[in-house]
Formats: sequence, C-alpha cells, structure tokens
Amino acid sequence: MTKIKDILNYFETFAPLDTAMDFDNCGLIVGGKDAEVTKALVALDITPDVVREAESSGCELIISHHPVIFNPVKKLSPSSVPYLLAQTGIAAVCMHTNLDLGEEFGVNRCLAEAVGIIAPVKSERGECLMTGRLEKPLSAAEFAAAVKNALSCDGLRYTDCGKMIETAAVACGAGGSDIFAAAEEGADVLVTGEIKHHEINAANEAGVAVVDAGHFKSEDIVILPLIKRLRAQFPEITFTKSKTYSDNMKYL
Repeated sequence: MTKIKDILNYFETFAPLDTAMDFDNCGLIVGGKDAEVTKALVALDITPDVVREAESSGCELIISHHPVIFNPVKKLSPSSVPYLLAQTGIAAVCMHTNLDLGEEFGVNRCLAEAVGIIAPVKSERGECLMTGRLEKPLSAAEFAAAVKNALSCDGLRYTDCGKMIETAAVACGAGGSDIFAAAEEGADVLVTGEIKHHEINAANEAGVAVVDAGHFKSEDIVILPLIKRLRAQFPEITFTKSKTYSDNMKYL
C-alpha cells in the first residue's frame, strides 16, 4: 500500500523541499507520513469546500500548491481549513515555491510551455523566472490573445511596447517583481500572475511588454500535468482535480 511518505519521496525527484524559498512552508503540513493513500484530491488551494469535496470523495490526502498554514497559527476556529483537515482526518501536502522553481517539471515550466515558449530555461536572475523564445514573432496583442486562449482566461491585462515579441519570460503567481530580471535577460515580454503599478512603469521604461493573466490562471496550469505525472508513478492511487476550487474572479 502506498503511503504519504512515498509521494513525498517522489516530489523530491523534481521539486525538492530544500529548493523552496526561505519564507515558505512546504511539504506535509497536516497528517502523518505513514498514512496510507488510495485517493487524493489535487487543487491549487485548499478551502473549506475543497476539504468537504475530499471528504465526500473518500480521499485521505489533498495535494495543493499553496500552503494551508503559511503564517504562525494563533487560533483555530471550527471553520478554518487546518481544523477541518484534522477533524476529517485528511492529510495535506503543499508544494509551493519548490514546485514553482522545478526545472524539469514545475509551475513555471508548465506556464511557459502552455503559452508557446520553446525550450524554457530557469534564469539565474530574479526569484522565479524562466526564459525562452517563441516559435515565430508575434505582436504584443497577438501574444496576449494566445496567452488568454492557452490559459482559458476570461480576461487579462497586457501592455504593448510597440515591438514584436520574440523572446519571452514567465514568473508565475505574484511574479511581477521579476520584471527587472526579465529586462536584464533581454526578454521582450513577461507573463505573470500579478504585477504592481511601479513594476508596470519599470517595464514600460525598459521596453518589456507585460501580460498579467491573474494569479490563479498563471498557476492552475500545473494541476492537470501534475495529476498525469502522479498517476503514472502511482497507478494504484486515484488522483482527481478539485471541481469546487476557483478564485471566482469575473471580468466586465
């Protein structure tokens, strides 16, 4: 019977915990390593609805990207996710920045490949950056439309610096601060999930276009490829993507 520790050991082969950023909280956050697993739910985040979904599906484990405990816990209410997980006996494995940074497989690689970036490589600059090139040059509007389609976005923001896009960088989630590193890498565009106003100004000054696809859409792209990978390694376990989790963002 497969145990949680077997799944943790497998993650070490492509998203080792020691590569996570210092501020992060990754790995087995709720539960014990020796617990057996027959069913697991996979989601970007663990919300109360996700816990209830896992319980109703008979899952012993939830695997998420974002940690269920990030800051020190000062109190536990019955409606909080850690409380609900403990109450239902469901374990939580959370793989965050270590999965963002995975070179062979990770969030940024899945994002880069999804938006049409060829041969993406991890940059030595920035916190969480991959760079590569497009198969053919596109205008900023054409590239933004391609990203919107690839990530199934209802809407997104983009800037146009008036040049064709040939080289591209990605920094998933709240990766807008990597605009400075993207400029140093000579990227024509940065695809990210969140970018601040002053970072957009810096991008405009540097002549780097920005595509802001939203945090959820820039990272949820990893979930189905991760499930495929886990199913191949552990065919005896039923891995399912959460049907209840969404960031519920709407666009007018």
